[in-house]
Amino acid sequence: MTALPALQDAIKQFLQHLKSERQLSPLTVKHYQRDLQQLINYCQQAEISQWQSVDSHHIRSFINQLHRRGAGPRSLQRLLSACRTFFNYLIRERQLSNNPAIAIKAPKTPHRLPKTLNIDEINQLLTPNDDTDSTIALRDFAMMELMYSSGLRLAELITLNIDSIDSTSQEVTATGKGRKQRIVPVGSVAIKAIQCWLKVRDDWVNTETDSALFISQRGKRISARSVQARMALWGQQQGLGAKLNPHKLRHSFATHVLESSGDIRAVQEMLGHANLSTTQIYTHLDFQHLAKVYDAAHPRSKLKSKTTNKQKAP
Repeated sequence: MTALPALQDAIKQFLQHLKSERQLSPLTVKHYQRDLQQLINYCQQAEISQWQSVDSHHIRSFINQLHRRGAGPRSLQRLLSACRTFFNYLIRERQLSNNPAIAIKAPKTPHRLPKTLNIDEINQLLTPNDDTDSTIALRDFAMMELMYSSGLRLAELITLNIDSIDSTSQEVTATGKGRKQRIVPVGSVAIKAIQCWLKVRDDWVNTETDSALFISQRGKRISARSVQARMALWGQQQGLGAKLNPHKLRHSFATHVLESSGDIRAVQEMLGHANLSTTQIYTHLDFQHLAKVYDAAHPRSKLKSKTTNKQKAP
């Protein structure tokens, strides 16, 4: 089924707006395009030929249709966000007078705390083995040490250049969401790992990637998928029980710094969170840690259960 020109043209203009004016990453733009294509497909099925004809009932029907097909709450929330942003753009361009998606809510997402590694697991992961002296291992250890040391996002890690790292001041300049830059401290262990990697990096470098900090064996800037695959492999080789992914290192960084310092504002700044509420999820993780310590150490933490057992005894 071919998309109607009036629908498709507006999408193309919006995507160009995201690229040029808002300067969003190509991956983010691709996600917008994918989500809005689903909206176009729905409009075609509903025989809607122009965006001015879309109202809140259509958006609600669209979301309900995807929900019945198995789309999860997170996917629907992301899709609704894309729709709202797109319709706000049309309002700005004076093609619409109101946003039909503004009051539509997706099904609630179950509250899930991010998974982390404890200190022993971090040490287990980052302990060198017999293969650590290879070029690829030196690169992988540098990436993992840096992610855990500075709490970088995966997208931030792969876009780093050599000059993003200041070994003297022990800082990294990361470009986060919305092209916002922030400066984050880097620990001495991570700095040493990066320096070891840089000594062998030239074996793979070519003119196209001479500025990229982390590159592949083919001389290209390393991809997000490659980082994910390499970290999953290291987690398996180092004997971690659960699958390792880059976000788990970022979550572990945030949790461990918050546990040690209690300074949630500093953690927010280092993570690059725009809203404190996003960072506050780590206070729940910290509370879980304290609760476990309390249950294990406090002599009267299980008094209630013992009393209950006595009452139930015949």
